[in-house]
Amino acid sequence: MKGNNQDEFVKDKRFKPTEETPLPDLEIHGTWNRIIARIRHIPPLYWLIMVAIFFVLFFIFVPNYIWIIFLGVVRNQITLISLVLIFGLITISLVWSVGQRIDVWVFSYFNMHGHRKSWLDWCMLFFTQLGSGSFAMVVAVILYFSGYHLLAYAFVFGTLSLWLVVEFIKVLIHRTRPYKKIENSRIVGSQAKGSSFPSGHTSQAFFMATFLLPYYHANFFIWLVVYLMAFLVGITRIYVGMHYPRDVLGGAILGTAWGLLGVILNNSL
Repeated sequence: MKGNNQDEFVKDKRFKPTEETPLPDLEIHGTWNRIIARIRHIPPLYWLIMVAIFFVLFFIFVPNYIWIIFLGVVRNQITLISLVLIFGLITISLVWSVGQRIDVWVFSYFNMHGHRKSWLDWCMLFFTQLGSGSFAMVVAVILYFSGYHLLAYAFVFGTLSLWLVVEFIKVLIHRTRPYKKIENSRIVGSQAKGSSFPSGHTSQAFFMATFLLPYYHANFFIWLVVYLMAFLVGITRIYVGMHYPRDVLGGAILGTAWGLLGVILNNSL
């Protein structure tokens, strides 16, 4: 399931691989661009190692009774197990050539179809940040200073652990990002590095929705709006040229499962 295997799937002449990455239609300049460049200059492997060390130390000091509770709770969660199985099926489907052609077709529609106004690019670039780690840290700070200290700590832990899982899966799957493989694809904003599957922004957006909504006893309308915003984050990842549809779908399933796991554990401890 390596990225090189995916190259054989793109047979349509309109979508032949390109040797050079096309210039972005929308670029970020100034201080924000320098900050983003410095952060992305750090190799993903270094981030993965740092976070892995943190969690190894955390697991060492977690009492045994916590693990007993964890295993007992997860064993009886049919919804959680189903989401994990669905994610596994999506991952396996990446070797399916027909699925790759569908991915390319849907990606091309959202990324390249029609004339795109500059204001729409900026809106999509704004909404895609709702799934970023920076936005998650802002949410954590707001929770903490609003008096939800334990919830803020749990949210940060869930975000970091989800990021570790996403990066680990990306290293294993190593799916090439669409803007590197599809000719004439548009790049809105900065080029994301690393692999494509699953979408980290989408997984974070769905994790936040699933993890935080139960604590506020929101009504159906609020749930609908929040999940539509999470869905919009997934659409923006295709629009800006960073992900295929199955990357987004996998990220949505993974983020939902991770958020549900967090809710289950918090209610059990």
